[in-house]
Amino acid sequence: MGTATRETTSCPSKREEVRVVNQKLTFVVGTGRCGSTALSQVINIHPDVLSINELFASVPEREMLDETALSGPEFWGYLSRPNPITNSMIKNGASAPEFLYHRVPGRRFDAETTGIPAISVMVLPHLTDDPDTLFDELESEVTSWPTRRPAEHWTALFTSLGARFGNPDAVVERTGMSIGRVPEMHRAFPEARFVHLYREGPDCAVSMSRHFSFRMIPLLWEMADHCGLETPEHLTAEHVAQLPADLAVLLSDRYDPALVWDRPIPISAFGTLWSDTIVDGLEKLDAVPAEQRTALSYENLLEEPEKELIRLAEFIGVEPWRSWLDASVAHLDGGRPGAARKLPGEELTSLLESCSPGTRALAVHQ
Repeated sequence: MGTATRETTSCPSKREEVRVVNQKLTFVVGTGRCGSTALSQVINIHPDVLSINELFASVPEREMLDETALSGPEFWGYLSRPNPITNSMIKNGASAPEFLYHRVPGRRFDAETTGIPAISVMVLPHLTDDPDTLFDELESEVTSWPTRRPAEHWTALFTSLGARFGNPDAVVERTGMSIGRVPEMHRAFPEARFVHLYREGPDCAVSMSRHFSFRMIPLLWEMADHCGLETPEHLTAEHVAQLPADLAVLLSDRYDPALVWDRPIPISAFGTLWSDTIVDGLEKLDAVPAEQRTALSYENLLEEPEKELIRLAEFIGVEPWRSWLDASVAHLDGGRPGAARKLPGEELTSLLESCSPGTRALAVHQ
């Protein structure tokens, strides 16, 4: 679709019916920290692809891939309401590199005051340098839409965005740690294709250990254990009183990010997180017809970028243009594997052991 510097083109009136083109839809799924952000940037360079970045991390509500019909204003409500987790991270100085909006000059929304709309944090700035104008155009259009299944709204949204960015032939959505949502995505979009992007477990775990959002995951599980809950999803403000002070504050509106960055978390915890996610995700991917899924190794992408990018383009259903390949190879040139090998011996041993179930599962599926 081109780079984020591309301006939007003229768009349909909200009363004008948008032509739903025969877009090829592909989801890139993985554990997170597996090279998917770099892949999104490469895909975004392709002139025939609409690259949708971190959509289902921005709008994670289960209703958005469910069967219950939503009106246009209801659907827009999910897109425009601030995501409390990302908004809190930005407000507390714990922003992730993937959060693009708060770096946009002259931006209208602010985490401290207005809150940043969910779709504005990562999705819209990936497409344009003027996300506020695109947000306004979408609001005018989406709120006029009829009541229908969320999947139909998403399809219409992709079509609407495509109309603004050259009517590309294909749509590729990529969300970190999305492999666990494959059943919901496949149910909502039964014709969609899936690319499983994966990275060697030890390196992926090391990357997780250096990312604020992933460091929060073992802490949320620790909170759930304290409260006798089966999953962190059941944590509410009422559980704060049951938690130690250094954990309880992380559920409040204000906290010091150092409580997360400085807390000792064994590297094996991230190996287990990677391994559990891989084992569970591969089982879920098995339910997708074989012809609708493929796997892509991040290490192979770095070692043989042109070969893997050609294969990816063919799977997505677009031409592997020479100019795109050259720009993509140059973009990927900075990636280097092997971070785990620099760990002290005991840490590396524990990490390799914690990753072993996922490593075995990947070996079977290759």
